[in-house]
Amino acid sequence: MNAELRTYSKKERNAYLIGIAGQNIIYNIIGAGLAYFLQFTILIPALAVTVIMTIAKVWDAFNDPIMGTIVDRTRSRWGKCRPYLIFVPGIILVTTVLCFVSFGFYGQGSKALDVAIVGWAAFTYVLWGMTYTVGDIPLWGVTALMTEKEKDRNTLLSLARILGGVGGAVTLLGMQPVSLALGNMLAPTMGAAQGERFGFLIAALGFALIGCGMFQVCGFFIRERISPSEKKYTLKENFTIIWKNKPFKQILFSGILGSAKMLLTICAMPLVTYYYASKDPLLAFLYIALLGGGVFGGMFIASGLTPVFLKKLSKKKLYNYSNLIGVLPFLLIFVMYLIAPHNLTSALPMVIMVILFVFAGASIGLTNVLQSLMIADCVDYEEYVNGTRPDGVFFSGQTFIAKLTSGIATIISGIVYAIAGFSDERVAEVNAFINAGGIPKDAVPYEGLMMILFLLVSVPPAISCLLAVIPTWKYCLDDDEHNRILAELNRRRHENQPSEELSDENQTAEN
Repeated sequence: MNAELRTYSKKERNAYLIGIAGQNIIYNIIGAGLAYFLQFTILIPALAVTVIMTIAKVWDAFNDPIMGTIVDRTRSRWGKCRPYLIFVPGIILVTTVLCFVSFGFYGQGSKALDVAIVGWAAFTYVLWGMTYTVGDIPLWGVTALMTEKEKDRNTLLSLARILGGVGGAVTLLGMQPVSLALGNMLAPTMGAAQGERFGFLIAALGFALIGCGMFQVCGFFIRERISPSEKKYTLKENFTIIWKNKPFKQILFSGILGSAKMLLTICAMPLVTYYYASKDPLLAFLYIALLGGGVFGGMFIASGLTPVFLKKLSKKKLYNYSNLIGVLPFLLIFVMYLIAPHNLTSALPMVIMVILFVFAGASIGLTNVLQSLMIADCVDYEEYVNGTRPDGVFFSGQTFIAKLTSGIATIISGIVYAIAGFSDERVAEVNAFINAGGIPKDAVPYEGLMMILFLLVSVPPAISCLLAVIPTWKYCLDDDEHNRILAELNRRRHENQPSEELSDENQTAEN
């Protein structure tokens, strides 16, 4: 039976992985750079940035099932996911760059100008989120259509998380230092503030061109092998399907309860910029490479080892254990700050901190890969039970989780920033202090602000790791049952298909 199963070729696999890396470059231009740009460069107040990003992310999260329904209702000569992967990357390029276009600095002109700055930031961010969704859901959904082999699907999703992490890491490591370096180059003619503003715009354009170019490769070279269901469901019917799928609901609620883990990436940039680098581009690159490299290194290693771990443990056990293991490194990050609040840049504390970030990243990497694998299993479960294959809708659930959790994490960070006094005036004060040669981590007036940055990337994520296992501790779709379901599905798919066609498909996959 296995010899007859259709799967992707090496060329398709590589094209998909290039596309996923490019897509993550685009995502992290916004994820790693925009909140910092809005709050710390053009000085929009923390509360306003929080409101903008929270509303946009929550709306975008609920917009995902709509896009998933559209994908599942699409029928074309390219398939149901590929048309979006072919035509959308260029649009995402434009909206990504627009997010870094601004009319000036908040609080530096009239109230009308302030309203325009905030309004434009909100409009472009919402627009970016909607266009990104149009490409994101088909990109993940197509993995379930490229192969009938579970092993190949699991391998592709594991590699996708790794290559996606590579794209994200490149942007995380480069976006901030490149922007600050460009800002320093422009400062003699524009001034420090204006230089930084345009530095971010130029960097966003450069990274977006690279990311969208790579993203485009995927749509051109992959193909779909599993035919869509004949029936097309409405949005209301799809919500009913989602709600009745018990294993999917368990994954969904687990992801939401794990929201605060996103604070590690959301707050990493201010943490490095203000505590470790004092806005120095070279130091920013160094410490982002060390700490961010630790997080992504842990994610890469864990993602790559997931198929190996799955030979010993079920998806359910590995998912729950990886969350629980993440509690300790997250908590110890804050403990390290309490022990040595002014000395974390010295050799031994830095080594310990990097190790903690590696293990925190490994926990996130495992849960991310397993979430994708378990959602793919839920699609098989739905096809087995009801005869429909809602790949778009169910993988929209993955992006729904990512965006809603990011929105919740943004709310948490915004509230904490506001309580800690991260107002636009306070940020301008700290920036002026740095420009005058001051180092915030060594200054008594800024000790509270530095402590808050470390607290955000440690304590709430640790709590989320514990909460995330509550819905999945008794996960209902075990591996043995899924294997039985998948074998039956493949039997159904092939019972009426001519053997010659299968032979042609397998020959293509070998090329």
